[in-house]
Amino acid sequence: MFRTIIKIDGMMCSMCENHVNSAIREKLTDLKKVSSSHKKGTTEIISETAYTEEQICDILNSSGYKVLSVCSEPYEKKKIFPFGR
Repeated sequence: MFRTIIKIDGMMCSMCENHVNSAIREKLTDLKKVSSSHKKGTTEIISETAYTEEQICDILNSSGYKVLSVCSEPYEKKKIFPFGR
């Protein structure tokens, strides 16, 4: 899995967060989680596929937001219970 952090300019409220999340969910497949914060100006995507900066920019720039940066890294889900079961 991959974790992608996107810095976005133009999110001003929770409706903007919802708009960004919806735009991403519409265009990208195999998403596990999408969450945005207008206060931080970021969106976090957890997915099976590593998406390119170009793919992210195409989606969000056409939605009226400006992508400032995209950072992708491998992601491993944290285990709640450290003891084996």
